[in-house]
Order: sequence, then C-alpha cells, then structure tokens
Amino acid sequence: MLTVGGGDDEPERETPASPSQPTARETSAPGLPQEESGARGDVKITACEVDPVTKWPSAELLITNRSSKASNYIVNVEFVDASNKRLSEAVAASNGVAPGQQSKVTAQGLDQITARITCRITDVTRYAS
Repeated sequence: MLTVGGGDDEPERETPASPSQPTARETSAPGLPQEESGARGDVKITACEVDPVTKWPSAELLITNRSSKASNYIVNVEFVDASNKRLSEAVAASNGVAPGQQSKVTAQGLDQITARITCRITDVTRYAS
C-alpha cells in the first residue's frame, strides 16, 4: 500500500501499491479483517448489494474518524464479479466528521449489474475540514 500525504492539513491518500497485490478490503474475505492504519482504517464496508429493481450496485460504508481533527473523507469503491472483473465503481463523501464521530454513507454505482458482486475500497482520501 502506498500512502501519500498524511499531515492533518494535507490530504492523506491510500492506494494499493500494485494492482497484482490484493490490498483492497473485501466484504467476502474469510475470517476477521485485519485492522488497517491511516485513513483506510477509518472506513468499513457494512453492506454490499445490487438493487433488485434498478440493478445498480451499492456499498454501505461506516466512516469512523480516528484522527485528532475534524476531517472530510472521499472514498472510492469498486464492484467486481467472481472472476475479479471490475463491473462498476462509485464514490462516497462525508464532510466535517469530528474526531471519534461516525458517519454512514452510501457509494452508489450507476451501471446495471446482474452478477453476484464483491465491494472493495480502492482509495480513501482524508483531509482536515
């Protein structure tokens, strides 16, 4: 995982170090998830589904601000099928999350999907509000 930035006033972005390394968080991962540090560790996927009517994918996210300052978050999510093929992506944002406060947001994709999906966090940006 590559971390860019990190000061409380500077955006902190976390992205996978290499596309071949599975560093994104998945809801279908067996066992207990490992605790991640930095901004990525502040975000958890709580639900991953395809709407039965619209066929749009969505990921419910819980953001917990573990930093020392009120922060804004931008979370990128991808939706993949069983063969790891990316089917869609979405972005969710939450502003002014106080230290220790939680925020529930939805990353809503707009592509129609009929396959079973897995949701993965691909990027988290946190910066002081």
